[in-house]
Amino acid sequence: MTDSRTFVIVGASQAGGWIAKTLRAEGFEGRVVLIGEEPYLPYERPPLSKAALLGEVGVDSTYFWPPETYDELKIEVRLNTRVTAIGRAARTVALESGETVAYDRLALTTGTRPRRLALPGGDLPGIHYLRTMDDTLAIRGDVSPGTTAVIVGGGWIGLECAATLIRLGCKTIVAEFANRLCGRAVTPDISGWLLDYHRRHGVDVRLETSVARFEGDGHVARAELSDGETVDCALAIIGIGVLPNSELAAQAGLKVENGIVVDELCRTSDPDIFAAGDVTNHPNPFLGHGIRLESWENAQNQGIAAGKSMLDGGAPYDEIPWFWSDQHDANIQMMGLPENWDHAATRGNPADGEFVTFYLRAGQIVGAIAVNNPRDLRFAKRLMQAKKQVSVADLENPEIKMQTLLRG
Repeated sequence: MTDSRTFVIVGASQAGGWIAKTLRAEGFEGRVVLIGEEPYLPYERPPLSKAALLGEVGVDSTYFWPPETYDELKIEVRLNTRVTAIGRAARTVALESGETVAYDRLALTTGTRPRRLALPGGDLPGIHYLRTMDDTLAIRGDVSPGTTAVIVGGGWIGLECAATLIRLGCKTIVAEFANRLCGRAVTPDISGWLLDYHRRHGVDVRLETSVARFEGDGHVARAELSDGETVDCALAIIGIGVLPNSELAAQAGLKVENGIVVDELCRTSDPDIFAAGDVTNHPNPFLGHGIRLESWENAQNQGIAAGKSMLDGGAPYDEIPWFWSDQHDANIQMMGLPENWDHAATRGNPADGEFVTFYLRAGQIVGAIAVNNPRDLRFAKRLMQAKKQVSVADLENPEIKMQTLLRG
């Protein structure tokens, strides 16, 4: 019997693409419609601040799957298309063109958008935000070796862009309002390591500093800092966080609280509407509370989980958060989100640029941050999943292999 149902996915993002692909992999034979506002098929976002900004990869090479995949899987893709409303009673989504598309089940994978900075001169050409491939291409157009770039915000995006712009020959100034880098994401000791690391690579990091105004005649040319200093600059990048694109959900009456609230099966407050990726506020059993995660792995795996749940075959989504970042010659990976701990243990020497720091509470690892040491982090994840008791001394002793701690 032919399946006559239509499943609509709003957001041609990483999570949206994985939902569509998972529906087919799980045997769904109905109609799948994937709607996205950008002109591109679902693509990798990590390269935007790295390889794509360097010019090492183009748009096509960032696609998760080649265009023919969507035809082969009979996934109807509508790009350059904006959804303006969800009609829950009629089970339709309204498009900006005036067309409506009926759905039996709906998924929202609308992601996030950059938080805007309101200040004098903030709308001058040459001032950029980074979220899409077009943003990256626009930044590249303003990059010129020997010029100065001002980056507002010392979070992951700001630091990744700083590392890339240094490689492109720009003098780079990072202005961070807080008293440490990545303050919302990493522990104080890692913030200190990042500060020293970026300064050693030529990045001019200014803590407890903001931009008061930008100036320029038709294009940004100067930035006045909060301490009164004025610096000449050819471009600026604003990286002060993101906001979830949850307006569609809120207008439709779905529960929204720092993102679209979903349960462990990726269901919203409407049982026929699901959500996945950066836009969701979902329960995390490991942390013991709800969280909205902006990470590559979460977008992929929650998208897969949501696709299965749309077919009533899902299992609770309960993964330990994992995040990674490449900066200069460091691969930084973080497992869990250490919020409170009573002991820390470091294996390796941070000064050598290869180490992992574990954070423990009551003898169990609640989080770990590794620099150029993915192998030990993988074992840390297994120890966290098993809720193994470990000691600081064993973790810090390089003579004791991590895998042996799993057998203890």
